[in-house]
Amino acid sequence: MAAVTSPESSPQPRVYFQTPSGTEEVPEIPVRKQGRVTVKYDRKELRKRLNLEEWIINQLTDLYDCEEEAIPELEIDVDELLDMQDDVDRASRVKDLLVECYKPTDDFVSELLDKIRGMQKLSTPQKK
Repeated sequence: MAAVTSPESSPQPRVYFQTPSGTEEVPEIPVRKQGRVTVKYDRKELRKRLNLEEWIINQLTDLYDCEEEAIPELEIDVDELLDMQDDVDRASRVKDLLVECYKPTDDFVSELLDKIRGMQKLSTPQKK
């Protein structure tokens, strides 16, 4: 049997299905399908990356003494930094990006390099 709710009780009519009297409803046990699960990215690594990006935004707002929306257009690409050979190249790249900043950037650069040390590059996974 189907019971339809009245328009006064809900904004949209809903249909509920009831079991006929005298029959006992057996709860269905969900069946897990076996399949291949592809983990695209490591969740912990994504969380670290998100935390790092939030930290970078906070630091840049302090360095440029402005709101997030007013930060000059610059992109600190963590994957690009991770591809570089050593910290000297990484520091040079970040300092080049921050050339318009009038505040000292050495502390920011060294903290950034400390934070990315040991991180993994987030590349697009290959389909198998």
